[in-house]
Amino acid sequence: MSNERLNPFSPHSKRSTGRSGRALMVWGLLVVAANLRPSLTGVGPLLDRVQADLGLAPAVAGLVSTLPLLAFAVISPVVPWLAARWGPERLLGGALVVLTLGIAVRWVPTAIGLFAGTMLIGAGIAVGNVMLPSLIKRDFPTRVGMLTSAYATVMGAVAAVASGVAVPMSQVAPGGWHTALGCWIVLASVALVLWLPRLRTSRPAAEAIRGHRLPWRSGLAWAVTAFMGLQSLGFYVVVTWSPQVFQDGGASAAEAGWLLFVFQAVAVLTSLAVPAALRWARDQRAVATVSSLVLLAGYLGLLVAPGWALLWSVVLGLGGGACLVLALAFLSLRARDAAAAGALSAMAQSIGYLLAAAGPVIFGLLHSAGSGWQAPTVLLCVAGAGQVIVAMVAGRGTVPPPDGQAPGRAPSPAPERAPSPGH
Repeated sequence: MSNERLNPFSPHSKRSTGRSGRALMVWGLLVVAANLRPSLTGVGPLLDRVQADLGLAPAVAGLVSTLPLLAFAVISPVVPWLAARWGPERLLGGALVVLTLGIAVRWVPTAIGLFAGTMLIGAGIAVGNVMLPSLIKRDFPTRVGMLTSAYATVMGAVAAVASGVAVPMSQVAPGGWHTALGCWIVLASVALVLWLPRLRTSRPAAEAIRGHRLPWRSGLAWAVTAFMGLQSLGFYVVVTWSPQVFQDGGASAAEAGWLLFVFQAVAVLTSLAVPAALRWARDQRAVATVSSLVLLAGYLGLLVAPGWALLWSVVLGLGGGACLVLALAFLSLRARDAAAAGALSAMAQSIGYLLAAAGPVIFGLLHSAGSGWQAPTVLLCVAGAGQVIVAMVAGRGTVPPPDGQAPGRAPSPAPERAPSPGH
């Protein structure tokens, strides 16, 4: 059996050649993507109720958003090895099982159930975060931009709905906020059922375990990692704490939840426009820099004029939606082949989410220290300024293979120009 057949990330290991088979692949990836955020973004609008019911301090409550990010950081580096051992499809199917179990455990009305379920949810999502860019690079190498935008849009749309309906559902559903968070078990179960046909692939042989090493010595890989981490830090701080910031500014709990919905809805619309913008760009430096500047403008707006909550929700959505698609696309565009994309994805999401994990906790600690929301918002502005700097580096080039490792078997390095929807 050839090495290409043994390597689950090989561009030559296409599972289906028919048009219908490839369409089913796309639908499977999009359904998985739909489950990667709602269990996280639905927490922010309900955080005050969770704190009150369970008697949690603000910093401890911030762990509800931080624990999944820590799971991302711990699990991401080993995902390529696990995928080589078990196969990408089987690994992703197992991740959906873990995610479903985590949502069920978090439905238990205790602090232990909340945090244990959140850790399981983070573990399941971590695998999906790493695997989707690699599977797109493997199965659709000429449509990276389009499919990255598509799955980011689906992910963002479902996340926005989760934020918007969290408070109304908690007010009318039996079980209150427990049901509002637990209802997403239905979507996870649907994804698991739809993914079952993909599990009928051959298990890779033991030789495939020797995958790509992570590109620790590449400056470009570190720039991609920093871009991923800083945009993620801003996203998770906003979805965790902005509802309380808006409520302290005079909005009701329901209004704050819908402001968070506006942020994510605008981000979804922006993510749809990114491939068109990339089509005319020689590389992604200009688009990434401008998008980061828009995000920084939103942070500064919250700092100097917090009463204009609707305006800053829109501005943050414009910048955040573009930056999310770019961060995900970099994981494929900066890699030579699918194996390299998996290694870069593991590195960027491990270190990047470790950086992002500190955001909600530090934000909550600074607020608890009696400094109000001004000092925590300065933290966001500093992160936004750093993101502008790294965007200038992360938007161009290809990460070289680690020392002593042969380049991937892709026919040529990834192009500097992003694939467009027309490819």
